[in-house]
Amino acid sequence: MDAKTKFMITNSNFNFKENYPLVLELPFSEHIEELRQRLFHIVWIILFLTCLTFFEVKIIVQILELPVNNVKFFQLSPGEYFVSTVKISFYTGLLFASPFIIGQLILFLLPGLTDKETKIILPLLLSSLCLFGAGLFFSYYVLIPAALNFFLNYSSDVIEPFWSFDQYFEFILVLFYSTGLAFQVPIVQVLLGFLNLVSAQQMFSVWRYVLLISTIIGAIITPSTDPLTQLLLSLAIVILYFSGASILFLIKK
Repeated sequence: MDAKTKFMITNSNFNFKENYPLVLELPFSEHIEELRQRLFHIVWIILFLTCLTFFEVKIIVQILELPVNNVKFFQLSPGEYFVSTVKISFYTGLLFASPFIIGQLILFLLPGLTDKETKIILPLLLSSLCLFGAGLFFSYYVLIPAALNFFLNYSSDVIEPFWSFDQYFEFILVLFYSTGLAFQVPIVQVLLGFLNLVSAQQMFSVWRYVLLISTIIGAIITPSTDPLTQLLLSLAIVILYFSGASILFLIKK
């Protein structure tokens, strides 16, 4: 070892990891085996939480029925309610397993990421999970009551509200997941910004198109046809869009 190399290593400002990276690559077969094991753990945790939820599914059913207290539900066939509870248990188990799924994804990707990529990917994955949860709360407390009350008030004078529980659950399920996906707009914006495809200034400059596109998206992904629900979802998308652009602007600055 010459004097120059010795000086560089002993110097506190010299990053040995960056200048002499130690590359230990696993064979492709081991990556596949690791992925298989993690998928196996994910499937088992989803099944376990689904079975656990199924034993207390009546509590979840009562929670889902809370937005409409003045409606009587019925089942069209003897096994309709049972099939509905199985679907409710599965989607609830999938929802509760999402932090574990995110954790498994992080553990699989982490060894292959650089320090810079780790600082970006980990917060984005956690933020995506939080935004999806926020979308569920927004859907449950704002969109679903607004849509159901609109339909109830519209037909209150001529039709008695008797709803199929299975169709009601499918309605709110679509609204839940469409809203959760719509709340991922800031994550997409930050990713596009870090890839240098679009800047924050460009995002702010196309605000007229954003208003138009958010209105179209709100009309497409909402399962109901009432204008109030579409307007609320479109407004939420606009707020999320400008929030994502502002976050990207602050990060880049």
